[in-house]
Amino acid sequence: MGPIDYVVIEFPGSRMTGEGFPLLVDLVDRGLIRILDLLFVKKEEDGSVVGLEIADLDGDGVLDLAVFEGASSGLLGEDDIAEAGQALEPGNSAGILVYENVWAAPFAAALRRGGAQMVASGRIPVPAILAALDETDAG
Repeated sequence: MGPIDYVVIEFPGSRMTGEGFPLLVDLVDRGLIRILDLLFVKKEEDGSVVGLEIADLDGDGVLDLAVFEGASSGLLGEDDIAEAGQALEPGNSAGILVYENVWAAPFAAALRRGGAQMVASGRIPVPAILAALDETDAG
């Protein structure tokens, strides 16, 4: 199995255009990732967090994520949903996506067979990278 990651993607005003969904499907179709969990939530004005059904998010009459309907590995629990909700502004929605990096599985398996182990992992946020590049260009 490859490394497992998650993202919480906030949609201000609960406005979801659906523009990114074909790209997500493409990643799955090419075998780069495997969706383990996909859940949509909304933070109400009173601060409560409620689940949303997969729906026609862009208004074209077609269920945008029907291909992922029922994607639930059981990895996401109520505490994860509550934590994601804390990151949201009231009135906004979010997609919570848990996925396996399938592309990395053979590499990780080869390393494990050789006795290697991952001792640290992280992600550099894109704004931090852009700021560092801007600073380098300015210098």
